[in-house]
Amino acid sequence: MITSRFIFKQLGRLVLHLIFWCGVLLFYTYFFGAGSDDMSYVLSFSAFLMPITIATTYVCIYKLIPEYLMQKKYIRFALYSLYTFIISAYLIILSIFYGLIYLSHFEYRNMAPDSQNLLFVMIGVYLITIVVSTFKLLKLNLKQIEKTSKLENKILDTQLKLKEQELQYLKMQIHPHFLFNTLNTMYGFALKKANETPEMILKLSNLLDYLLYQIDKPFVLLTDEINHINDYLALESLRFNNTLNLQFNTQNINDNTTIAPMLFLPFIENSFKHGVIKNGRLTIKIEMHCNANLISFHIENTSSNDNESEPGIGLENIKKRLDLLYKNNYNLSISNTNGLFIVHLNLNTQTLYANQ
Repeated sequence: MITSRFIFKQLGRLVLHLIFWCGVLLFYTYFFGAGSDDMSYVLSFSAFLMPITIATTYVCIYKLIPEYLMQKKYIRFALYSLYTFIISAYLIILSIFYGLIYLSHFEYRNMAPDSQNLLFVMIGVYLITIVVSTFKLLKLNLKQIEKTSKLENKILDTQLKLKEQELQYLKMQIHPHFLFNTLNTMYGFALKKANETPEMILKLSNLLDYLLYQIDKPFVLLTDEINHINDYLALESLRFNNTLNLQFNTQNINDNTTIAPMLFLPFIENSFKHGVIKNGRLTIKIEMHCNANLISFHIENTSSNDNESEPGIGLENIKKRLDLLYKNNYNLSISNTNGLFIVHLNLNTQTLYANQ
C-alpha cells in the first residue's frame, strides 16, 4: 500500500522538476532572445526545444549514467550515448526548420539571430544536459561512497566482533591450562603436608584475583603483568625448591606502558612445563626491558633434544593472540639449540589495535 509520505515525496519531486524546467525555459528565452524583439518567436522556439532537452537529459540521468556508466559498461555507454546524440541532434535541426518554416514563414531575416546558428542551438541544449548529468553523476558517486563506507564499516565491525570472540575463546583456553598446572602443584604440596602450602594458597589467591578482575580488560599495565609473573614464579620456586635456577631481570619498565593481559605468562609456563633438569637444576633465565614503545622479552630454559619441541596449548594460543592484537607490530623468534629452548619477543605497543 502506497503511504501518504511516499505520495508527498513524489509530489515534491515533481514540483522541483517543474520549477527547474520553467527556469530552463526562461533561460532559453533569454539565451535565444538576444538581438531579437520578437518575443513571441523566441518563446515558441524555446518551447519547441524544451521536449528535446528534457528527453535528452532524462535519458542521460536515468538510463545512460546509472545503468551503463556507473555499472562500468563503458562500451554500451559510449554506443548508446552516440545514439542519443544523433537523435537529439536530428531533432535540434528540426527545431531550426520549425523556426524557419512555421515561425518566420520562410523569412530568414525574421528568425532570431541566435536560433539561426545550429552550433549555438546545440550548445544551448547540451549545456543543460551536461550540467544536469554532472550533478546526477556527483549524487550517484556520493551515494556509492556512502554505501561503500557503510559496507566497509559493517565488515570492520563484523571482523572486530569475530576477533573479540576469538580472543575470548583463546582466553578461555588459557585460564584452565594455567589453573590446571597451578592446582597440580598445590595438590602435590598438600599430599606432602608441606609448610609452604599456606604461602602457595596466598600466591594462588593473588593470581586468581588477577584472572578474575584483569584478564577481561583489553589492556593492563605492564607493571601489573610483571607483578602477576612474580607471583607465578614464586609458586613455581616453591614447587621446584632447590632444583630451580631462576633469574628474572627487568630494566627501564615504564609505569604507563600497557599490554594485553597474560601475554608473557604462556612462554614462562612453557619453560617450566617442558624444561629439562640438567645437573640437578632446571635453569630458566627471563629478561624484560623497555625502550620507548618497544618491549623486549627474552626467556630461555634448559631443554633436551635440539630437534624436539612441544610448545603446548598456551604457546600456540599466544601466537594467535599476537596476530590478532599486534599484527605487523611484533617479532617473535623461537629456537631449540645447544640444549636451550629460547624465545625472543619484540613488541611495539605504539599502535595497539592498529589492524582491527
